Amino acid sequence: MVASQASAPAKLAVPKNTFAPAAPISDAAGLENKIRERAHQLYEDRGREPGKEQQDWIQAEHEILNQRP
Repeated sequence: MVASQASAPAKLAVPKNTFAPAAPISDAAGLENKIRERAHQLYEDRGREPGKEQQDWIQAEHEILNQRP
């Protein structure tokens, strides 16, 4: 019986500098928290009317991301 050799997994060639470097996890988490807080504020300002969570989130993302330097 011949022992089969396990081949190493093929590596994917990824072009360098294709993507912008990812933000550190703490920055991403902080950004998500700011968006969440703003979305909740929009919900509160609207009188806690349910059913517009996605609209609030998108509006909050727009506001927060456009104020970043």
